This record gives sequence, C-alpha cells and structure tokens, in this order.
Amino acid sequence: MKCPNCRDNDLISAMTKQGVEVDFCAKCEGIWLDKNEIYHFTRVPSYLKTRIEESMASQKESARISPRSGNAMAEIAVAGGAIVIDYCRQSGGIWLDKDEINKLPAVKSRIEIDRMVYAKKYAAPTPDNLLPLPNLALRSGSVLLGMYALLILFLIILVELFGLPAHFALLSGIALVFIQFLLGPFFMDFSLRFLYRLRWVKPDGLPEHLGNFIAKICEEKNMRFPQMGIISDGAPNAFTYGHNPDSARIVITQGLMDLLSEEELEAVVAHEIGHALHWDMLVMTLAQLVPLVLYYIYRTLMRMRSRGNDKSAPYRFAIALCAYILYIITEFAVLWFSRIREFFADRFSGEVTAKPNNLASALVKIGYGLAGDDRGKKNVKEEKRAGALNAVGPMGIFDSKSANILAITGHSPSRRMGGEIDKEKLKDAAKWDLWNPWAAYYELQSTHPLIAKRIKFLSNQSRVLGKEPYIQFDENRPESYWDEFFTDLAVNFLPAAGFLAAAAFFLANQKALFAGIGLFVFGICSLIKVLFSYPSKDFAEMTVSGLLKKVKVSSVRPVPCVVKGKIIGRGIPGLIYSEDFILQDESGIIFLDYQQPLGIFNFFFGLLRSARYIGQDVQITGWYRRAPIPYIEIRNLKAGRQESTCYVYHSQLFFSAAIIVISFFMVLSSL
Repeated sequence: MKCPNCRDNDLISAMTKQGVEVDFCAKCEGIWLDKNEIYHFTRVPSYLKTRIEESMASQKESARISPRSGNAMAEIAVAGGAIVIDYCRQSGGIWLDKDEINKLPAVKSRIEIDRMVYAKKYAAPTPDNLLPLPNLALRSGSVLLGMYALLILFLIILVELFGLPAHFALLSGIALVFIQFLLGPFFMDFSLRFLYRLRWVKPDGLPEHLGNFIAKICEEKNMRFPQMGIISDGAPNAFTYGHNPDSARIVITQGLMDLLSEEELEAVVAHEIGHALHWDMLVMTLAQLVPLVLYYIYRTLMRMRSRGNDKSAPYRFAIALCAYILYIITEFAVLWFSRIREFFADRFSGEVTAKPNNLASALVKIGYGLAGDDRGKKNVKEEKRAGALNAVGPMGIFDSKSANILAITGHSPSRRMGGEIDKEKLKDAAKWDLWNPWAAYYELQSTHPLIAKRIKFLSNQSRVLGKEPYIQFDENRPESYWDEFFTDLAVNFLPAAGFLAAAAFFLANQKALFAGIGLFVFGICSLIKVLFSYPSKDFAEMTVSGLLKKVKVSSVRPVPCVVKGKIIGRGIPGLIYSEDFILQDESGIIFLDYQQPLGIFNFFFGLLRSARYIGQDVQITGWYRRAPIPYIEIRNLKAGRQESTCYVYHSQLFFSAAIIVISFFMVLSSL
C-alpha cells in the first residue's frame, strides 16, 4: 500500500509499543489504521466513536487517496477542529499524520512505534547451513537413561522404606515396559477399528502416486512396506504406531486425502515414515512410561489410609509429594522430547521429497481443515467433518490447538479450503507465536512444536536445497513482552495464591477469625482476576483482521469487542452437540467459544439450539483471547430476534462477591 501523504512511498508493517501492528510510513511517520483499529488505543472506545460519528456530518473531500480502496478520502475534523483525519468511506480505515494519534480524545497513553521491529532489514540465514538440531541418538539415549535412572532410584527408596522384596523395583519396571510395548499396538488396532471406523488397505488400494512414493522410500531405506489404514473422517490427520520400522502402521484420514495435493500428501506420509525409521514408537513408549509410573505411585500413596499409631504417614506423604513433583518434571521432559522428534521427522520428509515447502503448505492446510472452512478441494461436505481423532492427537502430524492459529488467521474468504495460503496473514499470525512469551508457555504443554516454528525450519531447509523458502518470517523482535506476561501470569495464579494464604491462616491458628480473614483474601484475589480477565465496559466494534493485529493479548488479557459476521460452521465440524462456532466477517474467520458455568448447559445448547445459528448473520459481544488459538469468548450472541447469553463472567463475579460477603460475616461473628 502507498502512503496517502508521500504517495510514492510504501507503507510497512510496524509494531507499536502497545503490541498492536499498524501500517506505517517510515518517511513521514504517518499511520494507517484499518476499520475500527483505532479502538485498540483508546480508554473509552464509545466516547471516541461518538466524536468521530458527530464529525462525519461536516466531512469534506480530501486530496489524499486511500491505500486500501484507491479512492479519494474524506477530511473529518475531530475534537473541535483540533485534529483533521482522513477517512476512507469504502473500507472504514483512517489516516493519521505524524503524532496525530496522540492528540485524539481518550487515548490510553502515548502511542510510539517500536522501531526495533522495522529499522533493520530481514537477514536470511546463510544458505549453506541448516538450523541446528541436537544429535537424535545421543539425546534419546541421555533422556531415557536419565528418566529411568530417576525412576529406579525412586523405586529403590520405596523398597527400603516399606520393606518390599529387593527385586520389586527392577521387576515392576521391566514388566510395565514390556506390557506397554507388547500390547500397545494391538490395543490401538482394536480401538481404531471399532471406535474410529478404520479400514486397512493394501498398497494397490492407495492412490497410485502415494503407493509408488511409499514403495520407493521403503526400497531406499531397506524398510518393509508399512501397513496402511484409512479412517473415514473429515478431520485431516495422520499418525504412526507399532513396535519397530518393519511393523509400523501408518494411518491417514479421508479428510487428509481430500484436502491436500498429491505432493503435500506424500510429504505428510514421509513425515510419518520418518517417525517409524527413527524408532519413535518404541522410544516414546519408553519415555511416556516414566511419568505414568510416578503418577501411579503418587495416587497409590495418597489413597493409603493410616491405621492406629501409623508413624509412617508423614514419610508416605513426603514420598507422594516427591513422586508428584518428579511426575511433573518427567512429563515436561517427555513433551520436550516429543517436540524434538517432530523436527527430525519434518527434516526427513524434506530430505526424501527434496521439497520441504510441500510439508510446510500441508501443515497450514491441515489447520484450515480443523478450522471448519466450508469448502474443500473435492467438495467435502461439512457433515463428514467430525472431531473423531481428538483421542489420538499426540500421535498426529500436528497439535490441533496450534494448527488452528494459522488456519484461522491465514484464511481468505474468497479462497477454497485447499487453495493457496495468504502469506501476509500467516506472517501476522506468526508474530504472536514467535514473539509473545505465552506462545512458549503453551508450547511447553504440547507434544508438537508450534506450526510457525516448524515452518521456519522447513523454510530454512528449502534455502539450503537452493529453493525458494515457503515463507520468511520477520526476525526483528520488539523490545519485550515479558512485563505483560509476568503481570498476566500473576493475575492468572492469584486466586490459587489467595487460597493457599487462606489455608495457611486457618491451619496456623484454627480460629474462625483467621479463617474468615483467609477467606476474605481468597475472595479479593478471585475478584481481581475476574475484573482483569473480563473488562466489561466499552465493547468496541472490531473486525477479525483488526483483532489479530493485537499481539499483546492472552487468555488472561483479552480485548473486549463486538464483531459482526456470519456463522459458517460448528467449532468441531460434524459434531452434532458442538456448542462452539466459526464466524466469518469480511476480513477473515475466527473461533467462537460458547461457555456456560456448568458443562451440561453447553451440551444441551449444542444439541438443541446451536443449529439455528448456522448460516445466520450474527452480532457477537465478547472477549477476544489467544490460548494459543485466537478465539472470542461469547458474552452475548444475537441473530435477528434470537439471542443467547453466556453467564461465566456473571457467575465468577457472583462467586467472588459471595466469598467476600461470607468471610465478612465470619469475621464479625468471631469478634
């Protein structure tokens, strides 16, 4: 887009220190804001909206051309003529000259461009070097050795304390590993066949190109042709399991074959073959067993009841606590281990296909399928798209929570689901993944890396192979988002801290007065979180693309908004009792989270009432969040005369207030 003031200068994407992306002219330092994006920067959106609407009556023709529509804009005098802004009648965007945004009424704080983001040119990695990955064999051996050494040490402690047979620790560990490894694939065969409508196919039952591709890789890698299964499910996914490379089962869904091109489908299957050749099935089975055993020990010790004068109870509780702490540590270690192996499988796919971009585009298109777009490459009907594969998510080609980020933000309303991806919107989406500390927080709890990071590695691999990378993400980071992250984190865990304080007050004194004081502290902490997480004033009208430009957003720090658009599908496509929705406006699509205080109300709404909103033009009032998927938590949903309200905010507010009132009476009664 060209600068309306300089005319010959291009606008660039720049980040403000408030964490909102804007279009910026580096020459004249003017700012272009799309429809309603101005409300990101104001304390009282309704007040500013009123002032601008009042000024519309006296608008004049402007000599400046809109960078969006290419038509002449209108001049609007705001704040008694103190500021003159240029307004695009067609797109609703506005142009503000240098520093004019800081003169608008009710602006939150001084708006500054974060020059670290755009000042330096993008520096691509050197084309002869791959981004480094750790040695797979060394890292696998060290992680497994460390976790099992920890587990055996813990079992030995149990043997010594409780007088169990000396061989108990060794035999129990070996037995659990053996049973898990031996029977696991057969249990998977059974569950997939009867719960997910899996059908096994011979090589000639696969698409010809795919059968030939798999046979070629198996011949090159001296591997037996894997047993191939197809699940009649519209959700695109693929996964592998088995004892070893020669007994590997690779399962793909019908949705995957419908959605991807031939080369993309081959790239995904190559990724799964990479898992088999790296022995990931065996290695991850061994790794996942450690936290499982530790959690079992914790639950067993906590359920044991003391009898008579049982002096071992404190020791038992201490050991249970240690087991739980070790369980958490090893669980995070397994998740990290899984993410590393995903990068290696991606790299294997890029090597055998010699086209890493195919897997990169497949990853993004898979995200489209789960976002619930309503058209497919082969006219896949919405009723075929079911969420049946949630249970096997950890073994899939991606983590659906992460994939939905790119699916939603990369959507272009005029494109088909299997079509080309809007790269600029993907770049906008990736900024949250690559910059916001919350992305790393959620990734820690995921079996797969964020898709933006996987695409970055695949793009690097393309450059090394002398090919055009799929996408080049902006490498210049803003100053810091850590201050907001720590604030959000503190608010998020404030009620838990308040509860611990209340328990400490009571246990230390065991009097009603101190119990009341502790309960009061808990109530205040809960109220602070509710008020911070649910700002309830000035829900400004926004567009989906405008919301997605806000990078400083999380599940705790939302943007109150009103969005108008059409409900194009359910949150889980094909699931008849899905209470959530997918909304599309003129700028993109976004996930809508319908939530009531009790889950049973969500179920009945999804089963009995949600269908009436499908295909309807609606107005959504709610809170835009990201965790890590971008979504709007619904407060109010209107479609013509129909209306539904969610009461999570009201119930949490009532609960906090009730706790405070109860604690107040407890303190009074004890005086």
